[in-house]
Amino acid sequence: MGQNWDIFCNVVDNYGDIGFSWRLARQLANEYGQKVRLWVDDLSSFCRICPEGRMIEAQHCKGVEVRHWSSPFPDVLPFDVVVESFGCRLPERYLEKMAQMPQKPVWVNLEYLSAEDWVRDSHGMPSPHPKLPLVKYFFFPGFSRDTGGLLLEKDLLEQRDAFFSDPDSRSNFWRELGVDPKGRTRISLFCYENPALDSLFGAWAEGEEAILCLVPEGRIVRQVKDFFGSGPLSRGSLEVAVIPFVPQEKYDSLLWACDVNFVRGEDSFVRAQWAGKPFIWQIYPQEQEAHLKKLDAFLSLYCEELDSSAASAVGAMWQAWSGNGDAGSAWRNFIECRMELDAHGRSWAAQLSGNNLASNLLDFCRGRR
Repeated sequence: MGQNWDIFCNVVDNYGDIGFSWRLARQLANEYGQKVRLWVDDLSSFCRICPEGRMIEAQHCKGVEVRHWSSPFPDVLPFDVVVESFGCRLPERYLEKMAQMPQKPVWVNLEYLSAEDWVRDSHGMPSPHPKLPLVKYFFFPGFSRDTGGLLLEKDLLEQRDAFFSDPDSRSNFWRELGVDPKGRTRISLFCYENPALDSLFGAWAEGEEAILCLVPEGRIVRQVKDFFGSGPLSRGSLEVAVIPFVPQEKYDSLLWACDVNFVRGEDSFVRAQWAGKPFIWQIYPQEQEAHLKKLDAFLSLYCEELDSSAASAVGAMWQAWSGNGDAGSAWRNFIECRMELDAHGRSWAAQLSGNNLASNLLDFCRGRR
């Protein structure tokens, strides 16, 4: 049964918030036949991941109605399901409209992804509004069956495997990107500014293995250029190619085409897991280093089935990339485990694939109408 969905996205982290919200909106509309209205306060970020998008108040893209979340908020009737992405606060005018409706919308706070134990106990919990006759439910993405799962399109893993098995697809991808990997180790680097970058680049430049590092346009490019100085973006065994910021679909292909992927935030973190390749996660930094607890919680799950040496290498690399250790030294041990991490990445993706966030969210909301 089709429902009408309002999804609200307050862009805080440039692309992580809108990346997740846009994926969810498209999946609900295109795979499950739902009518979806996506409210975005920063249309420029939306247009970066969806080139068809325009800087206008209302538009339709890929089966989704995209609206500018502006102030004052327009006088619209709320839909059947209202989703706050990552706890963004709904406009007061819209909230009052929800409270006036004879049949109240299902109101969901779709929270940040975490592997911490407390998430399982909080998933699905109701929270009555202190003043209005409304109830908000907390829906937590996660890595276990008693959480909301992860976003996964129905044919993504099949597309990935077809890409892996077809050399023409890989060649065409590099050709379209305008890059020749020339048999080098290919690494994608999508990250925030990071003091550990110089140590890592130094290890790559001084190492025996030829490395091609692909950096999407964005906030890290200035730091990358500072490492090389005024000359070309190459030193020793390392060459860096700054590539255009690609649409979401092309970003999956980039992850599949590379041997190792550095990712950040939430959206690219999940896509790296579906890619089934070795990856390093730069979690979004929080006050009092609260993010490191989340990092450790995920590492405990992800490394559970690795042997002790590989688990130690992954943990040391991730910690060093988050500021606790030397990234260059940690890299040497990490890359020695590449074959085991390749195999583990594929099995980890298969293990997670049975817990689909969009499907779980649909079932959750249907049960509360």
